[in-house]
Amino acid sequence: MARPTRAVRWAALWMGVTAAVWLVVGLLLAVRWGSIERPSVSSRTLFPNGVMRIGIDASFPPFAVATGDDLYGLDVDLGKAIGLRLQIPTQFVNMGYDGLYDSLLSEQVDVLISALPIDYSRSRDFRFTLPYFNAGLVLIRDADQPIEGMEDLGGRSVSFEFGSDGDLVARAWLRRIRAFETRPYETPDYALDAVRLGISDAALVDAVSGRLYLRAHREWEARYSSVNDVLYGVAVRADDRELWRAVNGIIRTMLEDGSLESIIARWF
Repeated sequence: MARPTRAVRWAALWMGVTAAVWLVVGLLLAVRWGSIERPSVSSRTLFPNGVMRIGIDASFPPFAVATGDDLYGLDVDLGKAIGLRLQIPTQFVNMGYDGLYDSLLSEQVDVLISALPIDYSRSRDFRFTLPYFNAGLVLIRDADQPIEGMEDLGGRSVSFEFGSDGDLVARAWLRRIRAFETRPYETPDYALDAVRLGISDAALVDAVSGRLYLRAHREWEARYSSVNDVLYGVAVRADDRELWRAVNGIIRTMLEDGSLESIIARWF
């Protein structure tokens, strides 16, 4: 068999180099195309019915409460703010908590805003936005207490609601640090009373109960720090990518411009 001539070898080499160059150019174009900010989808496209239907369980104050023909609460204010930024009317569909996800899957509603903990085990069917509220456990104590976190409780006392997540977390920390005294109470408010009245050094309660208590006792100079996270997010159907992108972008903007914190401060 005759060996390839030098010209044939050079031609093959040139074709290989050319193919490699075009491959790199194609990859660069693909990256550039993916980074281009595309025009947002119109609200009319996102909501063919001309309204954003929001699934909500109005039985969890201060996030949502039903009074006669009206709803109010943090989640209601958030839904209205999102609708305003999308320039679309909002319609709240009040239902039991157990029916929220089914109503979204069956397209009875477009989004869920109802103090929903972000649950990535449901990511096959649902998408969650950035969190808008952290309802996890907080450690609350007098402002002059030298306690920064759970690790500083050794030799001190902590109160909590009996049988709550605070109860479980406190007992778990007993196995990690120097012993401290545990003081269970019937309610989170009683546990916080114990701290405010000097009976206990700190209270371990959920953020909702803690922030509402501090709002009701503004005269008390107290501090609180986060112990764990229970993050609430807005949910949409997994295949509703454009709607998720729009709502998630609004949540991000509201986090950055302080408007979300203003809504939270109104209720806490």
